[in-house]
Amino acid sequence: MKKTAVIMGSISDLNAVQPAVDLLKELSIPFEAHVYSAHRTPQETSSFAATAKDNGFGVIIAAAGKAAHLAGAIAAATTLPVIGIPIKSSTLDGLDALLSTVQMPQGLPVATVAIDGSYNAAMLAAQIIAVEDVELAGKLAALRRSMSENVLKKDAELQERL
Repeated sequence: MKKTAVIMGSISDLNAVQPAVDLLKELSIPFEAHVYSAHRTPQETSSFAATAKDNGFGVIIAAAGKAAHLAGAIAAATTLPVIGIPIKSSTLDGLDALLSTVQMPQGLPVATVAIDGSYNAAMLAAQIIAVEDVELAGKLAALRRSMSENVLKKDAELQERL
């Protein structure tokens, strides 16, 4: 199975990224997590991205707030799929990060999830890897069934209350 990289622009992003880490663990997807900055460690960021495919990665998740250039800097250095997580900051509630992450130039896409949407980033990473991994595809199907069952259970509870 291909690994997933989880790259944070700052250690302060860990709380927002934790749901992604938890889902990767739940699905037994091997991953590495690192703190790299598009602005403060550009060489290390570029080097990691440029060698990620050769190092067994299949997808990269990049979480950053404010200017949020991390996902774009990574996408510029690799042909692997990159999923950006815009992180909410105190200044513009994450809108600045969302726009920075989603507005990529033609030919350098970054799939972008909701502000602080790390669970969905990990889900998308899992779906990408599952294209070539039957066992993981089965785990995702089971997870989806469980989600559906939970909604129907809540509906049944609502019907009893009404």
